[in-house]
Amino acid sequence: MSARPATPASPKNVKIKSPEPGQPLYGCEHLQRLFNQDQTTTNTSVAHYKAILRNILEISPANAQTAKSADGPAIITSLTSTYMCLQCPSILTEEDCVKHGSKKSHRFYVDSRSGALYCQMCDDFVWDPTLEELRLTKMATGNFATRKYKQDDLVAPDPIKDNPSYISTNTTIVSCKANGLRGIYNAGATCYQNVVLQSFLHNPILRNFYLSEGHPSSSCDIPYCLSCAMDDMFQDFYAVENTNGYTAANILSGFWISEKKAFENLVTTKEQDAHEFFQFLAEELHERNGDGKKPEIGSEHSCKCIIHQTFYGKLQSTTTCQHCGGVTNQVQSFLDLSLPLENLAQKKGKKAVKTASMTLQECLDEEYIKEDKCEYRCHNCSSMQQARRQTSIKLLPNVLSIQLKRFEFKQGRNERAAKIDTPVSFPLQLNMLPYTSRARTQDTSESFELARSCTYDLFSVVVHVGEIDTGHYVSYCRVRDQWFAFNDHKVELASISDVLGARAYLLFYIVRYLA
Repeated sequence: MSARPATPASPKNVKIKSPEPGQPLYGCEHLQRLFNQDQTTTNTSVAHYKAILRNILEISPANAQTAKSADGPAIITSLTSTYMCLQCPSILTEEDCVKHGSKKSHRFYVDSRSGALYCQMCDDFVWDPTLEELRLTKMATGNFATRKYKQDDLVAPDPIKDNPSYISTNTTIVSCKANGLRGIYNAGATCYQNVVLQSFLHNPILRNFYLSEGHPSSSCDIPYCLSCAMDDMFQDFYAVENTNGYTAANILSGFWISEKKAFENLVTTKEQDAHEFFQFLAEELHERNGDGKKPEIGSEHSCKCIIHQTFYGKLQSTTTCQHCGGVTNQVQSFLDLSLPLENLAQKKGKKAVKTASMTLQECLDEEYIKEDKCEYRCHNCSSMQQARRQTSIKLLPNVLSIQLKRFEFKQGRNERAAKIDTPVSFPLQLNMLPYTSRARTQDTSESFELARSCTYDLFSVVVHVGEIDTGHYVSYCRVRDQWFAFNDHKVELASISDVLGARAYLLFYIVRYLA
């Protein structure tokens, strides 16, 4: 006789978790109103919450999050949390939640990493006993079963799966997720610091130095040492699998507590110049890791510290007297190359500087290939003479830092600072050989090794958007072959066209082949 067929189970109504002493019955008054509308609304909301938990708790939290823009069909990919609407299938960014709530009157969202519930009207995450029990059960057991497990069920050994040979043959090595992809929280107009710190964090030479204990932070006794703070930051970014925003409190305190007058501007809560911060940071790290001497402008300062090995190069200025033909060479160290934009745009015959366009190579040609007329005191003639001066690069650095001078100070009756929005196109690969001193003195057309040693790859771009007084800094950094956009604590995937279309302020190139 065949067995009696099972009776199909009827859908069960969700029961709100019974109150316990000291615990609220609902997460907040707004969630209480949602659950008290009718049983169907409660069933639908809890079922949708379960579906969301199945999706987000069964993938790695380090995976990129995707959302659809509220203003169009564009797909946004981010390493920071997105928000899943509890009342419909929408997946939104933090900014789009406000638009969605106003349009649909949907006020509850689930964090795409933790599964925590956010109430838009409370403007906070809420702890609801019914939903929290589902979340914790799913995280602990992998399902929503509510039966009590015996201790033996949880720890009883499996003779097959506990066999070492079974484990070794059925194990896949997962690559480390700690690849430095984290944003940095804005501590009050500190975006200019965040973009420079991101360029340091994604600088392979600095990364290798700090991750290999290049700075002995464990034995360093300097109070508020900035290099120790950098060491801590590199460890947090690359030794811990975490994609939440980072608070650079130790970096900030190092500048705020410093007695150096050069750092006084960084103490204020006003927007500062990212290029100045880059110079201050490099100088401070040089003093902590090098010979302790402040690099003198115009001198051929040599030091073996990590900052000099990374960023410093040497310029050679050649002055030729037009009267006697005497040649004078002067060599000085440089941390970065500053390229003016306004004069070049005017030379190209553009009346409106804002609409002019040029290339990075044109800016470099203007500074390091073309000659300028000048007056100088010739030692041979023992008098002031007309001369021609040409500047070239005698020694290229391992990391080439370039500033496009977008901020100019206008002198006159109404002294003011102005921003130059001139578009400057720049390449992913940069050949610096034409701007070197060796290119002036020898035939380099067939020197493959020389050309290879002067080839650079772009790895970081700093961009200033908005007006000069109320603007904001963002950056792009390359991680392996993928570009990412960093906007304070937010990190998103970026395309090459996004990077090359940006109006760069600072460019960081790394030499392709280290000597």
